[in-house]
Amino acid sequence: MKLKLKYIYGVVAVVVIVILIVVSQSNNSSDTSEEEMISEQNIPNDDIHKDLGQTKKPGKDNVSEEFRHRMEMLKKAAEENPRDTLKLREYADLLAASHMQKQAIEYYNKILSLSPRRTDVMFSLSFIYYSLGQFVDAQKQTEKILEIEPENTNAMYNLGAIVASSGNKIKAKEIWQKLVSLHADDEIGIKAYNSIKELDKVNN
Repeated sequence: MKLKLKYIYGVVAVVVIVILIVVSQSNNSSDTSEEEMISEQNIPNDDIHKDLGQTKKPGKDNVSEEFRHRMEMLKKAAEENPRDTLKLREYADLLAASHMQKQAIEYYNKILSLSPRRTDVMFSLSFIYYSLGQFVDAQKQTEKILEIEPENTNAMYNLGAIVASSGNKIKAKEIWQKLVSLHADDEIGIKAYNSIKELDKVNN
């Protein structure tokens, strides 16, 4: 199960990074109210969020109260079990989903202090750093993944996306071209090929 979760988070990170690269190179973040953030359409379908808004139609009062309760319970569980990486991960994920990136980073790092080879956590950290425009930190996390898992194609692709966003288009193309040559018929190779084409369009 741990391996499956690892790659689920890797795929999520890849998908979102692709969207960020292709659609926009700028970080047009805006303040989002708690009510908008946890509306019915935006509530993830996972174990953390599954109970939110199920009893009645979400509204400012009932959804916000349920959300605060869930947040408080996960925080309490994480603080009472500081070595329970599952509890820490649940709380960190909810913080990240709630646009509380700095707090999420703190808890992800606590997990890594206990389990230094958790590449799923490194993927999450890399994505947060990327979304904040902290490309150096995003790159460091991705390179750590590749030190542990040299053949991790998702991490390879993400590294290309990060260096492209940092302005090093040549290096990004080199990384993606390697993926294309090794995995031409696979989804990741096709994605890398299309990303190279997008870079060429920008440069022309």
